Amino acid sequence: MKIAVITDLHANREAVQAVLEHAAMQGAQQHAFVGDFVGYGADPAWVVDCVRQHVERGATVVMGNHDAAVVQGARTTMRADARFVVEWTRERLDVGQLDFLARLPLTHERGDLLFVHANAYAPPDWAYVEGKSEAVRSLQATRQRITFCGHMHEPMLYHLSVAGKSGSFVPVAGEAIPLLASRRWLVIPGSAGQPRDGNPAACYALYDEDATQLTYWRVPYDHEAAMAKIRAAGLPQSLAARLADGN
Repeated sequence: MKIAVITDLHANREAVQAVLEHAAMQGAQQHAFVGDFVGYGADPAWVVDCVRQHVERGATVVMGNHDAAVVQGARTTMRADARFVVEWTRERLDVGQLDFLARLPLTHERGDLLFVHANAYAPPDWAYVEGKSEAVRSLQATRQRITFCGHMHEPMLYHLSVAGKSGSFVPVAGEAIPLLASRRWLVIPGSAGQPRDGNPAACYALYDEDATQLTYWRVPYDHEAAMAKIRAAGLPQSLAARLADGN
């Protein structure tokens, strides 16, 4: 089974469509959506409906902090532009879409796999996995061997040996990585809808369960169209600008 792991879609229809089309060409048979379907972008309703349709076909899904903010209210720790978009988004989702977001689980276990938006040690607190110390803490908080996280918008891979030795590296797009059974792994695919590593191409990862291999992918998309929609919607202009440079 090949699973396309997609996170931080952020209401970016153009990016999500490009990622789904690319994943299909790579043979993806299932999908896992690891939170933040709304926020920042101009197409929240379309993205939520797209995820809902995949869930009806068996996709895995978990809640992200922006999803929670739309239904529960934004936290004061959110930046001003993010809080603005939360309110704007809520007004553009119908009752069914809001109910879908409200019912999302914080975590999902699938055999030896764990899917969670922020981390495994305190999912509802939305703390970031910014380095090896947080990655190790997250891995030690779960019995699953492979954890898939979102929240961080930059692709990264962490591992932990039986002896407690940890490591990390920035993956190269398109290169298959064997996830050795002797290690535990924390996978951050990067953001599909708003990459922040200086590369505007959308991110996702493809996990091959049979081969126990992981491949990170970057997918160019029409970010100019996504930027134009943000501007036309009256959303903060900085949110459009950052799509162009991936920051």
